[in-house]
Amino acid sequence: MNLRSDDRFVEDEGWHLAAERYENFLRARKNQRILFLELGVGYNTPGIIKYPFWQMTAKNPSAVYACVNYGEAVCPKETETRSICIDGDIGTVLADLR
Repeated sequence: MNLRSDDRFVEDEGWHLAAERYENFLRARKNQRILFLELGVGYNTPGIIKYPFWQMTAKNPSAVYACVNYGEAVCPKETETRSICIDGDIGTVLADLR
């Protein structure tokens, strides 16, 4: 739901509808078992996906955070036991998993 256009994100009607669906999805699964899967998210705009995933994993003891990223597969110490960090090319990692 996050599309970058120049130095800002596009927030058209479709974006707002997607944001609402995403919030409803998260609200309906609060404190349930959930996997926050992050594929290729770097530190360009970590406040959009990376940091919220870390925070939601920390708040929910049933959550797992998984990250696949070449050179930037990291997690906070506080969720290390519930995190899977794979440092590698996404295409290769997914092909290997298949």
